[in-house]
Amino acid sequence: MSDNRVIQIENLKKTFREGIFRRRQVHALNGVSFDVPRGSIFGLLGPNGAGKTTLIKILLGIVRRSEGDASVLGYRAGHRRAREHIGYLPENHRIPRHLTGNSALEYYGCLSNMSVKEVKQRRGGLLKTVGLEEWGDTSVSNYSKGMLQRLGLAQAMLHEPDLIILDEPTDGVDPVGRAEIRAVLKGLQQRGTTIFLNSHLLQEVELTCDRVAVLAKGQVRAVADVTELTKAGNDVRMRLAGAPEDILQTLQNVGITEPRIHAAPEGIVDVRFSTTCQDQVNQIVDTLRSQSVSILSLEPNRNSLEEAFLALVRESANS
Repeated sequence: MSDNRVIQIENLKKTFREGIFRRRQVHALNGVSFDVPRGSIFGLLGPNGAGKTTLIKILLGIVRRSEGDASVLGYRAGHRRAREHIGYLPENHRIPRHLTGNSALEYYGCLSNMSVKEVKQRRGGLLKTVGLEEWGDTSVSNYSKGMLQRLGLAQAMLHEPDLIILDEPTDGVDPVGRAEIRAVLKGLQQRGTTIFLNSHLLQEVELTCDRVAVLAKGQVRAVADVTELTKAGNDVRMRLAGAPEDILQTLQNVGITEPRIHAAPEGIVDVRFSTTCQDQVNQIVDTLRSQSVSILSLEPNRNSLEEAFLALVRESANS
């Protein structure tokens, strides 16, 4: 594995057998290939049954692959040396109810070959980072679901791993908590930690991740930067301050035949149009400015990640 790839997956396949006589084959993964760059926050997306959890379990060595290759931190997926440098927060994780926040971190730290002394040195700062600094001595039986998620994130970070794998990390967390967790993940990234997360909260993924892979029916439908995936073709969006009729006439004069214009309150005009020619955009800008129309913003028009995701899933359903 090259130095700038923390996860490398090539033609990965996993087949399960079901039924009374185990004759029916289910292809959970069918030729999956993609890489996760070092230091990135990488999102894994897909509908239920797409193979996301199976893929994560193969990376961790919980499930064996049927065919293909998967490497993590330079080792074959599941290798003990790789697991030593991975932090993991599973979906629906369970923390023994008799533990407190502090003793839970001691428990998980010992599982990662940390000494109790090391855990005690780190746990206070970690609990503060995830917003639980006043809950360390409280039994986890009194924790809300969101608080349990925060504690789960703290245990995943405890041994300062190179790679953190998160399965639905913000499930049950309120909007304020989700924003705080995003800030924690960005801070980890700045320190060089790679984060691989699976989430059905697409808005959170869009706000958090640099790059995503979309799975459907056990196959990769797209691997792209979030900005690339959400780009709406050749559409351009402008926000202007001026008379809508004058703006429409200007666009038509330079060859934009079907602009979409919406007059918003306070004299703001939202304009969207398609063009593949930068010179045409430059001409529009020059003409509008010569007519004293204020250009408030100019940017490529984008879909939401949810819109891009649903389009890919629908395409897979028809294939």
